[in-house]
Amino acid sequence: MAHSWRKLLLGDFTLKRFIRSFLFIYTCFAVYVYIFSDSMIFLPPESSYEDSPEILKLLTPDQEYISALHLPHRDATYTLLYIHGNAEDLGDIRPLLDQLHTLNVNIFAYDYRGYGTSEGRPSERNAYVDVKTAYQYLRDTLNVPAENIIVFGRSVGGGSALYLAVHKPVGGIILESTFTQAFRVVVPFPLLPFDKFRNLDRIKRVSAPVLIIHGTADETIPIAHGKKLFEAAPEPKLAFWVEGATHNDVPWVDWDAYQNKLQKFVDLLESERNSLYLETGLSQSSR
Repeated sequence: MAHSWRKLLLGDFTLKRFIRSFLFIYTCFAVYVYIFSDSMIFLPPESSYEDSPEILKLLTPDQEYISALHLPHRDATYTLLYIHGNAEDLGDIRPLLDQLHTLNVNIFAYDYRGYGTSEGRPSERNAYVDVKTAYQYLRDTLNVPAENIIVFGRSVGGGSALYLAVHKPVGGIILESTFTQAFRVVVPFPLLPFDKFRNLDRIKRVSAPVLIIHGTADETIPIAHGKKLFEAAPEPKLAFWVEGATHNDVPWVDWDAYQNKLQKFVDLLESERNSLYLETGLSQSSR
């Protein structure tokens, strides 16, 4: 009797039926992920701050305002374009920005759409538009030379940082706790024919020096992601594997070592710049 009911409800098992059912389920799954993946990746918290005269408003090309913060330093050569991680906003990261400011760099940070007091909804596409909006503000309004911009992406912010570095000239790239591509954080093999934030592909195409930072105890984005990004990055590059650090405490586990590594990276940028100037001067003098 039970067999008869199972046959009536499910039909006879055949390989063709199995393959057809599998393809149907897989297609439904792929369509669902494609439509809702942005809402699964971006998790904006309730704003931790309110607008004030300190908060800048940058207008995106599609007419939405995103919030930004500029902390100038009178002795700075470089400007750190800081792109924060998920589930945090400018108010949450302000203590870190203040600490980074002590390293004699200008700080410029912004909130993705839907984060903090920024308008709109976050998505991968909008994240790319937002970072280019912040970059153009640095170049056009603050008159920061491209070679003086160090783009710093943390976690999901690394995707925006690498996108910018591929499409615009920058002086250097810092990636902290960043994944190779979004879906690989959940499944370590290509389950779908598409993905979000293809960082591993993009890092191979950058032309600026790279610093990769990752905590050895990161359970959110395992350190294997950081090591793969470092292996794929062209020279010159530096790595900093922070022993015992998890996903959200990398700078605070050993601040002295952290700032020393950032300073070493700035020294690398200066060395590369001096070498370029020397090569350019020799080339011109030989004409």
